[in-house]
Amino acid sequence: MVRVWTPFFSNTVDPVEIHKRKLFLWFSHLPQEEKQFGGYFSPETMHVDPLILERKPEESVGLLSFPLQTKTSSSPSVTVEQLFEATETSTEGRGLNVLLYGAVGTGKSTVFRKLVLDWCTGTILTHFKLLIPFSCEDLGELTKVLSLRDLVSRKYLHLKKHPLLSGEGNQAKDVLFLFNGMEKMKLDFRIGSTELCSDPNEALPAGVIMVNLLRKYLLPEASILVTTRLSALDRIPQKYVNRYAQICGFNDPDRQRAYFTGRLLQQSGGTEQNHEAQALIELLYRNLQRESQLAAACFLPSYCWLTCATLHFLHFTDAMAPIRTLTGIYTSFLRLNFGGEVLGRGTGASSPIQDHQSSLMLYIVRTVGKLAFDGVTYKRTSFSESELEQWIGGKTKTDEELRQLAMFRTDVLDFFLAPCVESSKQLQGDLCEHVERRYVFAIPAMQEYLAALYVVLGENKSALEKMTKQVSVAIGQASEDVNALVNILSKFIPLRIFAVFNLLKLFPKVYEKIRSHSKGSIARTMAAEMFRREDSYNEDVLDQVEQSVLGVHGPQPLQGSEGQPFELYPIFMGGLLHYGNRVLLQQLGCSIQSTTVVQITRTLRKYLVRELSKPQPPEELMDLLVLLYEFQNPRLTAEVLGSIRTIRLHNIRMTSLKCFVLSSVLSCTSASFHLEELDLSSCMLSQNMLQMLWPSFRHTHNLNLQFNSLGPETCILLRDLLLESNCCIRVLLLCDNPLLESGASILLEALPKNQSLKHLSLMHTGLGDQVALELAERLQQHPGLQELNIAYNNVGDNAALALVDACREHPSIHTVHLYLNPLSDVGKQSLYVRGIESHGSSGRRVRVLASVTEGTDISEDWHPILSVIRENASSWDHERLKQQLKVFLRDLEWGRQQQQSLWKQLHFRRVEKGVRQTLQMLEKNSPPPLP
Repeated sequence: MVRVWTPFFSNTVDPVEIHKRKLFLWFSHLPQEEKQFGGYFSPETMHVDPLILERKPEESVGLLSFPLQTKTSSSPSVTVEQLFEATETSTEGRGLNVLLYGAVGTGKSTVFRKLVLDWCTGTILTHFKLLIPFSCEDLGELTKVLSLRDLVSRKYLHLKKHPLLSGEGNQAKDVLFLFNGMEKMKLDFRIGSTELCSDPNEALPAGVIMVNLLRKYLLPEASILVTTRLSALDRIPQKYVNRYAQICGFNDPDRQRAYFTGRLLQQSGGTEQNHEAQALIELLYRNLQRESQLAAACFLPSYCWLTCATLHFLHFTDAMAPIRTLTGIYTSFLRLNFGGEVLGRGTGASSPIQDHQSSLMLYIVRTVGKLAFDGVTYKRTSFSESELEQWIGGKTKTDEELRQLAMFRTDVLDFFLAPCVESSKQLQGDLCEHVERRYVFAIPAMQEYLAALYVVLGENKSALEKMTKQVSVAIGQASEDVNALVNILSKFIPLRIFAVFNLLKLFPKVYEKIRSHSKGSIARTMAAEMFRREDSYNEDVLDQVEQSVLGVHGPQPLQGSEGQPFELYPIFMGGLLHYGNRVLLQQLGCSIQSTTVVQITRTLRKYLVRELSKPQPPEELMDLLVLLYEFQNPRLTAEVLGSIRTIRLHNIRMTSLKCFVLSSVLSCTSASFHLEELDLSSCMLSQNMLQMLWPSFRHTHNLNLQFNSLGPETCILLRDLLLESNCCIRVLLLCDNPLLESGASILLEALPKNQSLKHLSLMHTGLGDQVALELAERLQQHPGLQELNIAYNNVGDNAALALVDACREHPSIHTVHLYLNPLSDVGKQSLYVRGIESHGSSGRRVRVLASVTEGTDISEDWHPILSVIRENASSWDHERLKQQLKVFLRDLEWGRQQQQSLWKQLHFRRVEKGVRQTLQMLEKNSPPPLP
């Protein structure tokens, strides 16, 4: 969204006005994670104020002791502007120091950004003439000592030597300093460590300047707002804080709904998408009102962002949007919340996170990720407090590790784990005296993501692998020095004496073999989890993701496995190997080497090809397509798809995302690749979805689009598809789509120029005599057609006879389906006679399927006709079918009476039995077995 700057900024040279203009531009810049949604957002439209409670200093005591428990309070809610109103305890001539704190994901940075933007537009805090924001992460990286005025001018050159920062008089009362993320700086308020300074021109370290500002020793008239996480609350002594305020996130469904409404309605473009977004918001709100686990997670605005990003991915993906993956959304989500963070800069020798610059994300993987992996392995989604204690910090020993663990528990653990809603309800009631509080991952898919990350990073190594790596590195380093000495001595002493030293070179090679086997095991795990037999008949994975967000409305879906299915787990493992996600993980301090990706990919390809040689249910096949899409590896995708020739996705509820996935995956194949069959029957396809699937159709010989309620407008797209020079569609099945005569006429325009089509099915598409006659005229223009199906339409005797005559003159048509049309008895008999080649005629014999009888004989095709009726009875007009079946019975009774042979009479009775069973099925709605 492009914002047009409003006229309140004139072209003045006032440095404050310049400051406002530049601040607005800087803080309006959206992070890359927001731009992936197409640029519909702006900070003004997507912001919802979180709940902010003013706290007393003593209320913050105990926050560190129980990080997993939500602290409730009767404290009044306030706005940021109200925090700077004078109070009875305010000191005349001194600015206010406000400490705004909150857990990870509650919205501190968002509030900080919105505060700056609102001040720039003159909405709030207008009594401050100058607002100066700083990032504590940025200040913490400064190595050069600077004065306060130089520090300001270094960040904001237009404020160089501004009089409000001179320290003269009480001009600083119009200044507000903002410091975001104080936990990322080491502040020391001890006099012996941080010298006192009241001169804004004296050069000092950034931390010392901040301490003196908070002490009110430097520019005491200035006001200060500091944001921080819970673990850093005690870094500023209480005597230097005038007011405490806690950001509590979205504590009620109405705030959450306001956030979702602003986000999803902004993301939807046209009117149709707007209606879809409104429906999504309504379903989401109902789920939140049920006090579901999602409602507990959306207490944190960060999880509201993740929920919106997931819904946008599921429902608003189109061919024009940038490539996005579910794995990429979760990786971006973690980068937004933990990008570049470290847990601490301690010096503990045995600390498990000293490598990778003490990456906080790596520590999360080794603790919470290990817990997630254990849950996925043993099919568990909830954990007791004792299990959390065991998995997260149970083996810590040193003071440094304990300090890091305390910080981690306070700031991070609540972000990933939340009290289980069901167990909390049991604890509140009297259902059980010994119910233990249990915790679950805030978003179920996050457990699978972290478990996948834990595996892909190689953290689930066996004891042998870990020991082998350490010994291999040590021996490899030692062998370099020893080899140099051996090379010198070997000139004077026989080398065989030093043969033992060659063993030093052997051990690293053994390690490489073990390491290679380890990477192969990751690929085997992915394939095994992907094709678990007990999960074969679950919903496809994208439907499961949607149900976890919107809830299940109506009957609960059937699950094939006894426990919780973890079908996203292998898909996340594949997605994490994508280069884009590896780059983001590298920024988080989690490195996945390219050699690792190559080894996993090589083994994975072999296992996927082997599994695809077996028949797979449509849901499993859809999951495989999602895996290949998440992987974003065209070469692997082409090699895997090269082993299959049929994709059957019948009865899969297709969405725009699934169509995009299918199209993207098939676009990775070569131009010579062709599918024998692409079955998309009963998939709830729309015209927009067909447009997205267009590239997929180019690779298909047999295209099945039956039972999709496609209207006449879709025939324009299908006509253009058939008119393409490289069209390879041989069979086009459009049964049970309301194409009507207008749509069918458009489709028939492709017949003269199309050279590939062999079989066209327009059964039950609303056709009449006009289209049948038009089809009879156009048949000669398409010499390759072999079979034509216009059964169950409104074609009468004359049009049917004209069509059969045209088929007899056609060089290749051998079968015409005309049953279940309003044909008279005379018409059926005439069709049968016309279909048989006559002496003295140039016409060919054509099989005409008009009834279960052909004159006084049983039709050879009676069984296929009844099978078609049975298969489609649930969606066809029962009354019309009953009438047609009664006509069949009448024809059969008449034909049986004309037979002299007992065997033929018995054959008639057998067919009559099948027709009567079909008739009973329509009355009872229960399919009978075929005779």
